[in-house]
Formats: sequence, C-alpha cells, structure tokens
Amino acid sequence: MGVAPAPSDAVPSSSRTGPGPAHWLRVARETADDLATDAVARDQAGKVPFDEVSRLRESGLLTLLIPAELGGGGADWRTAYAVLRRVAAADGAIGQLLGCHYHLSWSAAFLTGSARAERVQRESAAGLWCWGGGVARQEPPLTLAETGDGHVLNGRQSYVTGVLVADRLAVRAVHADTGEPLAVAVDPDRHGVVIDGDVDTFGQRLAAGGSVECDAVPVAADDVLGSLSADEDVLSPSTALTSPVGRLVSVQLCLGMAEGILSEAREYSRAGTSSWHPAGPVCSPQDPHVLTAYGELTVVTRSAAALTDQAVEALHVGLARGEDLTYDEYAEISVLVAVAEAAASRAVQECTSRALDIIGARSASSQLGFDRFWRNARTHTLYAPVVHRLRDVGDYFLNGAHPPFVLPV
Repeated sequence: MGVAPAPSDAVPSSSRTGPGPAHWLRVARETADDLATDAVARDQAGKVPFDEVSRLRESGLLTLLIPAELGGGGADWRTAYAVLRRVAAADGAIGQLLGCHYHLSWSAAFLTGSARAERVQRESAAGLWCWGGGVARQEPPLTLAETGDGHVLNGRQSYVTGVLVADRLAVRAVHADTGEPLAVAVDPDRHGVVIDGDVDTFGQRLAAGGSVECDAVPVAADDVLGSLSADEDVLSPSTALTSPVGRLVSVQLCLGMAEGILSEAREYSRAGTSSWHPAGPVCSPQDPHVLTAYGELTVVTRSAAALTDQAVEALHVGLARGEDLTYDEYAEISVLVAVAEAAASRAVQECTSRALDIIGARSASSQLGFDRFWRNARTHTLYAPVVHRLRDVGDYFLNGAHPPFVLPV
C-alpha cells in the first residue's frame, strides 16, 4: 500500500489564498486552551453547547474549509484534521461536534454541482453556519417524495450529532420512487422539522446529539445535494472519497482524546503520588511501574498517529487527483484509513483506561474529571466500532477485495 506523493502543483489554488496552516494551528491551540479551562465543569453541567459553538464561530474555525474567495479560511483537510485533533484533546465532545460540522459542510459542497456548491459555501461562510446531522445509513430511513413543486421529506433520523445547535442539517434520505439514497440539506427552522434532544449517553454529552423528525418538510431541488449510492455505476472513485474523509474525522477524535488524557495524566503524575506506592514521596517520576505504563501508552499512541499521517497523505493525493482517481487507488486509500481507524480506536481505549490506573484511586474524583476522557472515548468507539474495518483490511490483504463504501456514523 503506497500512494504516490502529490505533485507540487496539485494543491487547489483556493487553499493558497487563506491565512495558512500555521495561523489555524495557533487558533486551534488558543481555542483548545480556552475549552480546557472549564472542560470539567461544562461536561458535568451537560448543557446544550451554544456557548462552545460561539467560541468556534468567533475563532473562525467553522469556515476553515471554505475557499477564501468565498469568504472562508481556505484551508485543506490536512489542516482541518490537525485543528480537530487539537480541539478533541481539550474536549472530545466539542471535537466531535466540530468534526461532524467539517464533514457535513464539506460534503454538502463536494457532492453537488459547482454552481450549487459555490452557493452553499458562500451562504455558509456569510452566515457562519454550524452544520449538524448525519449521512450514514439508518433504518428506517428518511424518505424523499416528489411533489409538483419539488420534494417533501418525511421520517425520523435518530442520534445525529450537532442537531441541537445546527444552523443547517445534512441528512440521508431514500427517494420514495427509486430507492436511491441522497444527501439532503435541511433548514432546521423549516415548518415540519422537529428537533428532539432525546440522546442520553454517558459520554460525548456536549456533542449536541439528538433526533430529527420531518413531517412533510418541503425541500427545494437545490437542497438535494447528491447521490450516496454505493453502486459503482453511480459512485465515482473521487466521490467515494467522502467515506475516508469522514472516517478520518473519527480517527482524529480518537487520537486527540488519547493525547489529551496522556497530557493531563502526565501533569498530575509529575505533581502527585505514585498509585503503586501511596505512602511514597510526592512526584515520583522514577517509579518503574509508572515509567513502563507511560512508555507503552506513548508507543501505542504514536504508532496510531504515524499510521494516521500515512492515511492523511494518501487521502490528500487522492483528493488532488480528482476525476483521474481510479477505483484501485480509492480502495488503497480506504484501506489505509481503516488501518488508522483500528490503531486509533485501540490507542484511545487503552490510554483512557490505563491512565486511570496510573493515577490510581484519585482518578475517581469527579472534581479532577479524568473520567470524562474514558466516557467520551468509550461512547465514541461504541458508535464507531472497528471490527468491520479490520475485516475489510484482512479481505484486501488476503483477497485484494475493495472495501465497501461506508459513511461514518
């Protein structure tokens, strides 16, 4: 598995006109530091994250992926992933909210025609929209039926991210006549749209998750963004990149949360008492048990990060190739992302669990809030299990089978 490096002129010109990666990484660091100051209190309060979205809006991060000439930040996915990982290290739930926004807002433009894409991006940048929803398959699905004036949307979509704070929704609906799955943009203020905050998970409580119910919601033709069909007669290799782009959002969330708890646990260990020797001196940096545990967690996290970097670079090349991308190249990118998914999921579960053992009984203190990392990570990995991705990797390695087109939950 090895996708050729991108040529020097492969980066779209729009990505060269924004402030640049260094600017956005600085903004992400400042935003993450701000979120970290009250992360424990906000998690325990569990309020709808209107304030957090305002922080993201004021920082300019919501428009990061929109071309600069359309009013956005002009950044590419490599920068967006780095920003997302930094935010997730401070607050995994807000990281999920931001990652969902990036994938859905980008998909809304990526899946549709150029004129419509420009309109969506201009309006999103001008309104500083936060996008929510989801385009993964659900049963029973939303249905889109044709009328004399356009379309109407009916049904219910359960547990989707960001719906409680979204200015625009992107949802998956099945065409009532043809059965074709479609991505549809919905204004949550439209008559017939009901947002239900019925999600009661033990983690990711600030991801603004809920359900969307649609009762004969009118949908204009321009709001039907594009097909989500997995049929190769409909799905081009370049369009199929919607899947690994979104799945790498999940990878960055996992890595961010793993790095976040390791950072906080390290600071605590430097000033605290060894959990294996409670009567020992404060700050025991030479405790062999502590050193071994941190060494193992550092290895698993950095290994996952290296695999992720490889997948991100391959995806960057694939996006740059555009319509020249082949199905074989898409399959290779998808498998690299699946490898990163498995490694990052393992890393975040090991780090968020074993870091509590390193800290010891004090990690049970709600005042310290170390539990939020474990709860957030476990909730996310339950909704994004990697067992199927491991099967895809094995089938590709053994039989050369192309992975299926799977959109992230």
